[in-house]
Amino acid sequence: MERIEGYVSHIIYRNPENGYTVFELSGDGEEITCVGTFAVLDEGELLELEGDYAKHAVYGRQFRAVSGREKALDDAAGMERYLGSGAVRGVGASLAARIVKRFGKDTFRIIEEEPERLAEVKGISERKAMDIAGQVSERREMRQAMIYLQGYGISNTMAVKIYQTYGDRVYRVLEENPYQLAGDIDGIGFKKADELAARIGIHVDSEYRIRSGILYTLLQASSEGHLYLPQPLLIQRAAGLLELSEDAVADQAANLAMDKKLVIKKQGEEVCCYAFASYYAELSCAKMLMDLQQSLPGGVWDGAGQEEQLRRKIEKIQRQEEIELDGLQKEAVLESIRNSVFILTGGPGTGKTTTINMMIRFFITEGMDLFLAAPTGRAAKRMTEATGFEARTIHRMLELSGAVPKEGHSVSFERDENNPLEADVIIVDEMSMVDIHLFQSLLRAVAPGTRLILVGDSNQLPSVGPGQVLHDLIESRAFPVVCLQKIFRQARESDIVVNAHRINRGEPIALDNKSRDFFFLERDSVPVIYKHMIQLIREKLPRYVDASPYEIQVLTPMRRGSLGVETLNGILQAYLNPADPSRKETRIGETLFREGDKVMQVKNNYQLEWEVVSRFGIPVDRGVGIFNGDMGVIREINEYAQTVMVEYDEARRVTYGFSQMDEVELAYAITIHKSQGSEYPAVILPLLGGPKLLMNRNLLYTGVTRARGCVTILGSRQVVCQMIENASEAKRYTSLDRRIRELKGEFCSH
Repeated sequence: MERIEGYVSHIIYRNPENGYTVFELSGDGEEITCVGTFAVLDEGELLELEGDYAKHAVYGRQFRAVSGREKALDDAAGMERYLGSGAVRGVGASLAARIVKRFGKDTFRIIEEEPERLAEVKGISERKAMDIAGQVSERREMRQAMIYLQGYGISNTMAVKIYQTYGDRVYRVLEENPYQLAGDIDGIGFKKADELAARIGIHVDSEYRIRSGILYTLLQASSEGHLYLPQPLLIQRAAGLLELSEDAVADQAANLAMDKKLVIKKQGEEVCCYAFASYYAELSCAKMLMDLQQSLPGGVWDGAGQEEQLRRKIEKIQRQEEIELDGLQKEAVLESIRNSVFILTGGPGTGKTTTINMMIRFFITEGMDLFLAAPTGRAAKRMTEATGFEARTIHRMLELSGAVPKEGHSVSFERDENNPLEADVIIVDEMSMVDIHLFQSLLRAVAPGTRLILVGDSNQLPSVGPGQVLHDLIESRAFPVVCLQKIFRQARESDIVVNAHRINRGEPIALDNKSRDFFFLERDSVPVIYKHMIQLIREKLPRYVDASPYEIQVLTPMRRGSLGVETLNGILQAYLNPADPSRKETRIGETLFREGDKVMQVKNNYQLEWEVVSRFGIPVDRGVGIFNGDMGVIREINEYAQTVMVEYDEARRVTYGFSQMDEVELAYAITIHKSQGSEYPAVILPLLGGPKLLMNRNLLYTGVTRARGCVTILGSRQVVCQMIENASEAKRYTSLDRRIRELKGEFCSH
């Protein structure tokens, strides 16, 4: 490893997100192009760097800095160069020259210890003097924090993330609660935080470590969809994580409850442990729903005396709009008019869209303001196409803000209890995808007197985030629910719809390939499945469903294994978007990304900025927020700037730094769970085996119902039959239904 020294003469490129910087270093009479990660770097600084020279294919010889430290500027020329570089706002080259001429080698001491003396220099007021001193002090504190973090073995890149998260609170966080990093910062799990805590001097059996381990266990359970864990399971998991006895963990769980960090509640025969925020998320949703239900909107249709007039009104709209409704659909429309909270559910082809359309027509004829929403951009687009009225994502309807969330809120929205949605009726589709936190944000923005209509298929997989809101609302029996069951004639012509309902009822399906839209290719060899999958995507299905290969989606139950997402994406990328000199590529971590790749965002990022540009490159729309499950295409990779530009649905473009690409995965194949709310022209399901708990009826039903035009199953007939027979599902520990029933007074809580 080589060592070089010099002044930063020019910063060519800097990524403020991760500190990655390309700059020129001037030393020993030559200019050296350097690249590396630096939390703070300004032109004029004197640096000592360690690293190696490398030859970049495009940009030539570079020095790749592994580590670096700032050296004190002890000569007047260096101080003048730094101050005049632009590092300090409001100080240019001429003013820097006057400051250094006045104070010489004492310049930095004067700025730090006697900043008011800067006003002795012509052109500097007392106010400006304090501003200059403040800026220099702030940058010094940032550098000191980086040195402090690196002293604990934290890499430059991770140190930048930590400092950006905590600022000058970083010392207090690390000294008081290093485990906080595991919950706040991507890339730091409990194990890394635990290693850091050990370096700081926290003992393995300290009360603090055990408490942090318990809370982290609940955080991990939340990522599995749970709102609580039964006490014995929590103790067992936390003890395993901490490698301590269950007795030691149990004692601290009780202490956490006393400190209001944990809620321990007996529910029937079960003792349940909630993180404080999770318990109150369910409780506040239950309370807001009950308040909403009791605030029936005033109007001509309230009261039993208006029943006949109401039915005649609906029949008139049916004739005018040429909409046919069966008995259950009519009942659903009536219930949506009578109630403040109403739930409409049903499988594919049962007429949910027709029913929604009738509701929309009725409310519009009554002069009511109506909002339509869905959890994802794709689902909102489908809702718009099906109804002819604009539907937005829930996040966009609530006006997602890039601001730091308020205390007690998981994300910041402009619309809340203080600035509610100005609508008389809100219809939300694909409710099975809505988790407890998004539902809580939605309810905060629904004013009393608003009708809230929730639509979804309760047999779909639950949300990716914690909770199973639609399921729990139906189970609470507190709100009117209509479940549509009749499969309409047009839908009966689709074997996708017919087979989905058979799967849901646990009945066998025909795998004889006599269908026009449901095919089964029995293959027992993984390489043969690969071969036929590629053949179907590249040659057969695009013509059959009139779609591009990129629109055809492989859905698989698993992430790992020979037919899991990770393996399949590598294989499909090689055939669908092979290496080509005209397409740039880069390896980030374990993944090779290439321009033209189909990708997916795999976590909610509420601060990520996007823009839509015209064909002339002029921005026409901007916003924040890219969400778990959003799919797009890599349009540009810039290795020099270390950025990747991805274009998502609705032409939204996002530029990621390389360090942010851990939020993005290849998406030629995705898990069935991640496909919720989406619909594809054709779906391929490779099914050759897997864990029994995972390979169930619910999963197969969800996968099949993602297809609009064609389903092809590749694999084992026996596995398909076993999945249909397997009605077991992974249990989610949620209790929104119980919170609602408690508020209704159905049973007492102890």
